[in-house]
Amino acid sequence: TIYGIIMLSIFATYFHPIPPFTEDILLATIFGGIFLGIGVGIVIRNGGALDGTEILSIVISKKVPFSVGEIVMFINLFILGSAGFVYTWDRAMYSILAYVIAAKAIDIVITGMEETKSVWIISDEAKEMGDAINSRLGRGVTYLHGEGAFTGEDKKVIFCVITRLEESKLTTIVEEIDPSSFLAMANIAEVRGGRFKKRDIH
Repeated sequence: TIYGIIMLSIFATYFHPIPPFTEDILLATIFGGIFLGIGVGIVIRNGGALDGTEILSIVISKKVPFSVGEIVMFINLFILGSAGFVYTWDRAMYSILAYVIAAKAIDIVITGMEETKSVWIISDEAKEMGDAINSRLGRGVTYLHGEGAFTGEDKKVIFCVITRLEESKLTTIVEEIDPSSFLAMANIAEVRGGRFKKRDIH
């Protein structure tokens, strides 16, 4: 997030003197919203954020059945609606339209990363890794007992289900605790029961 904010500031300063591509406010609103949504979506899907609104939206999205893009749009409706009292209402409404478009673009970018994935991990540090997944991702894990066909050694296998947004965090946990562990992931079409709650994607 810190890196993203710094880079945003640098590039905003760098591009500020460049003349706009169009003087048409509607075109600027539509394409500005599209590019804004794509950029924010890429940042969020890689575990970052560019401002407090996005951080708040990510946190809230874990508690309510609304997407990150919808929550970002909802929060900005109040912010940009209030701007109408300071600037003209025409400008405020164009800004709201831009964020409606951006919200949809955010969800399109993020949706592909919110699919569920099954995870299989074989590690000598299975207990420590399972505890880390449980505490840092909030995901339950199941320990399975396996046997190496070549060595004949008993192995403890970790099985859990995560979203694709959590994939990078899980990979970080595995690399921190046991870089030599075996890790396999696969996409899941549907998840039912257990403690895993998959919210609908709108």
